[in-house]
Amino acid sequence: MHGFDARDLLDCYARGVFPMADAREDASVFLIDPERRGVIPLDRFHVSRRLARTVRSEPFEIRVDTAFHEVVLACAASAPGRVETWINRPIERLYVRLHELGHAHSVECWQDGELVGGLYGVSLRAAFFGESMFSRRRDASKVALVHLVARLIAGGYRLLDAQFITEHLTQFGAEEIVRAEYHRRLAHALKAEGDFYRLGGVGSAGDALGAGAGAAALAGGGAASGALASGALAGGRSSTLGVSSAGGLAAGARGTVEAALGDGALALQLITQAS
Repeated sequence: MHGFDARDLLDCYARGVFPMADAREDASVFLIDPERRGVIPLDRFHVSRRLARTVRSEPFEIRVDTAFHEVVLACAASAPGRVETWINRPIERLYVRLHELGHAHSVECWQDGELVGGLYGVSLRAAFFGESMFSRRRDASKVALVHLVARLIAGGYRLLDAQFITEHLTQFGAEEIVRAEYHRRLAHALKAEGDFYRLGGVGSAGDALGAGAGAAALAGGGAASGALASGALAGGRSSTLGVSSAGGLAAGARGTVEAALGDGALALQLITQAS
């Protein structure tokens, strides 16, 4: 794919195709437009009771876009039970460039100053294409996924593309749809503009919510409708890519919301509000 650059890759996403490779050290890149596609409907995202307790307990510091390249490398690394990865070096470079252009983002889980899990994907208008996730602590990538979905809901996104459906993803409400339906949902998402940073910009989620962005999203009703695989396992595995009272909050009540809700609780409330 000589001469194929990040702008070309964005055009591919707009047409519903995405890149893959056979192995990390294989320089070849091919494009896929599957007959059946995995998506995670943002208005039907399911969080189990156990995972909700974990999210509320906030075992990780959630950061956004502070270590994008490190997340990609962690997703590309071999792990027990998975020797090869589809993220080869040309694909790695393309996503790093998309990140530099503002079209690729990472949601990261940190613990004691160490990156222990996370995910990354591509953002194009109101569509987010989940690419890969990894986890070095129990539930780290699951927690990252919860925070991603909350951020997409707050930002008015319409589609979360998971590429391929897996049994792991179905626990979050993922569904498999035919190509024509996927392209219909993609076209719907491309007609709108999502704001990945509505909950705050680069840095920790705590910094963003402390600035009032979280409560503003609740008050603004950022729910979206419409439309990553078992990367939530321990050991660094990765894969291709889970209280409806807040809408009436007045601006003067935002400080109270921030004081009452932690980052994890706010993420869960945004998800509940969208359902």
